[in-house]
Amino acid sequence: MLAGAWLPWVLLRPNRLAPGEYLRLPPAWVALALVLALLPALTGQVRRGLVWLPATLALLLGVWLLGDRTVAALAGQADFARASAASGVWLYLLGAGVATYAAGLALPERRWVAWLWLPPALALLLGGHLADWSVLVEGRSEGPRWVQELGQHLRLVGSALGLSVLIGLPLAVWAAGRARVADAVLGVANAVQTLPSLALLGLLIAPLSALANAVPALREAGISGIGVAPALTAMTLYALLPVLRNGVVALRGVPAGVIDAARGMGMTASQRFWRVQVPLALPVWLGGVRQAAVLLVGVAAVAALIGAGGLGTYIFKGLQSAASDLILLGAVPAALLAILVDGALRALEGWLGRRLGRAA
Repeated sequence: MLAGAWLPWVLLRPNRLAPGEYLRLPPAWVALALVLALLPALTGQVRRGLVWLPATLALLLGVWLLGDRTVAALAGQADFARASAASGVWLYLLGAGVATYAAGLALPERRWVAWLWLPPALALLLGGHLADWSVLVEGRSEGPRWVQELGQHLRLVGSALGLSVLIGLPLAVWAAGRARVADAVLGVANAVQTLPSLALLGLLIAPLSALANAVPALREAGISGIGVAPALTAMTLYALLPVLRNGVVALRGVPAGVIDAARGMGMTASQRFWRVQVPLALPVWLGGVRQAAVLLVGVAAVAALIGAGGLGTYIFKGLQSAASDLILLGAVPAALLAILVDGALRALEGWLGRRLGRAA
């Protein structure tokens, strides 16, 4: 945070592609940012339970200054000028975010205090305070196209996750009680994971193209060497390992005594599976699904290289034109999506664990 306050805060460019000028914070704002950078550490020496307050204020100050400085930088500029966040913004927000997260860990009974910055930050965003930030300017110019690519990203992730669960769950059940089968299926899934995503996408182009040429019905259904078909195939294969591994571990981890007790109560094999094994294994199994979902959010971005669409379209478009704003237009929503998916599924894991614990 100290380094971020001193470093350039805004990069002002005459247009999206031209080189620009780095602008720093005015001295008064630098002094305030430095004070808020030091306060979390000083507060922690006196009372750890209050660290969240200066950390939250520092985080909100960074967001507010981003909007304020971009507005000031664009005053008197042409409509196609761009004001981007420079290195100082990212370092300052990173430091404030780490301090806020650590403050939440210091208060396990009140971890919600680590998220008190979110409503005011959303208010600044929705209220238009950040409207001149170059990423949001690019987002407005893209408009419906960005919404379309976001929807395609979600469809790719959801479809691949659903296919991996449909394939992985029966395989995990089959392999849980058979050591050789487990070694075989986990070995294949591990081998797929060792392949880089770009390499796997490239390897699928030739066989899927040949299959589409050999079977006209598949070609008419939209299956070809590029596009959604190879992307979904690769993503499903990548997601299989966490679903399989956690499923096998979860089913094997059910205590034998519990199963014996269910057998002694007269339950059939089907009843033991659905009423005993599945409920006890579900939280661990869901952890594998969560890992697969987060993994797929990232792999879906790479799938844009073969014409599958998604937020990766903006990442690679920005790389090709050296436009960092377009890169962030794809990368930031993808990162936030991964965090939201992870948080939602982690909360579901915790809820299931607590419910099963009370039932036990």
